[in-house]
Amino acid sequence: MVKATSSVNLEPIDQLAEKVQSLIGVLEQTRAELTRTIQDNTQLSRSVDTLSSEVDALRAQLTTAENEHERTQSLREERDQVRTRVTEILEQLEGLSL
Repeated sequence: MVKATSSVNLEPIDQLAEKVQSLIGVLEQTRAELTRTIQDNTQLSRSVDTLSSEVDALRAQLTTAENEHERTQSLREERDQVRTRVTEILEQLEGLSL
């Protein structure tokens, strides 16, 4: 009896194993990049929150400064009116020549 020896070609299986290993490497790299991206996004979100708070504080300061400016303008106008009135009174006194 003659036994038929059949040879099994393992090359396609080896190629498939290499492709699977390559795919696993890509997936691990992608997972690491995703983790870094999530960390970066978290950090950026915190930065945005901080900047938002700073912007709100600056807006409040601007509003206060605008109000103070309006008050200062009002006081200057009042001062000018008083100065004009005092000048008129002094001119009238000089005209009386007492």
